Amino acid sequence: MLTARAAVIPGPGQAAEVRELPVPELEPDSALLEVVLSEVCGTDVHLRAGKLAGVPYPIIPGHVSVGRLRAIRGSLHDVTGRALHEGELVTFLDVHRTCNACWHCLVAKASTRCPRRRVYGITYGAVDGLAGGWAELLYLKPGTRIVPLDGIAPDSFMAGGCSLPTALHAVERADIVLGDTVLVLGSGPVGLSSIILARMRGAAVVLCIGAPAARLETAHAVGAAAVLDFTQHSPAERHDWVLAHTAGRGADVTIEATGAPSAVVEALRYTRDAGRVAIVGQYTDHGNIELNPHTDLNRKHLDVRGVWGSDYSHFHRGVELLRDPMRAQAWAPLVLRRFGLAHADHAVDLVAAGAVVKALIEPALF
Repeated sequence: MLTARAAVIPGPGQAAEVRELPVPELEPDSALLEVVLSEVCGTDVHLRAGKLAGVPYPIIPGHVSVGRLRAIRGSLHDVTGRALHEGELVTFLDVHRTCNACWHCLVAKASTRCPRRRVYGITYGAVDGLAGGWAELLYLKPGTRIVPLDGIAPDSFMAGGCSLPTALHAVERADIVLGDTVLVLGSGPVGLSSIILARMRGAAVVLCIGAPAARLETAHAVGAAAVLDFTQHSPAERHDWVLAHTAGRGADVTIEATGAPSAVVEALRYTRDAGRVAIVGQYTDHGNIELNPHTDLNRKHLDVRGVWGSDYSHFHRGVELLRDPMRAQAWAPLVLRRFGLAHADHAVDLVAAGAVVKALIEPALF
């Protein structure tokens, strides 16, 4: 029986461990992907900690990956109808089985809320086979949206990784217009991609409040005009800093990408009257916060929008941006650290501590 090595999280609060898992028989119109790189992101930190509901442990994490098509059964095509071939370098939309038939998909036009959606590396468990990128081989189930990466190096794609489509959705929801001053709260991968995309969308000035110092240096390198370490300043001092950089008004647009509930209230308070706020960092439930709906929201006449994940359009357009060498260069300052499967748990530790800008799993490393 053919097997493949994979890093598996056995259960909530348990360390990732390497296991040998069987390689499944291919169904019609499916494929086997030889994984080149897979991402370790904040979602994987939450997975290991057991902070996501409904996760089918044991699980192979890695929802955004790049690899080569090793075997295809039947025929596979990209969104343009072009046939895909064995040996091609590709990525794939981690969201699978969005139904395109329910009320959310057809009426609300919010496919990210489709109740039938499944996600590689998050809601597919090891019982579903090789369904996560922290493995030598990954099974691309029938119906998976596969995107060819011709002309894009694996490193270049993974520098954007899962943060790129998420941030693209955030700046789209924030409705950034030419000349805006944008404040990004958070200097992790989503915050960094939000800075880059805010500039591409026409922001005149982007500010960033985050930590630690290495990530703030990267924020400055990717286009933030000014940065502030939130660990060294109180909320009131941070507010004063924002006002000092916005002629006393506050940011035109604030994108919250921290994951800390308190940052949501700060996002409202740091935004100018009649400004716009996009909340993208609250992927897990970290508890409640207090806000004054009169002073923090209503009197300020704010437009506040939640951002949940991304859909195929964001993923596709993100890849198209990376096909342009000049635009892809915007992600070059992000330092990528690679880890073999046996060191996946250490990679999660470093991401949880903010000690790396971006961590990747490279299954070929030992």
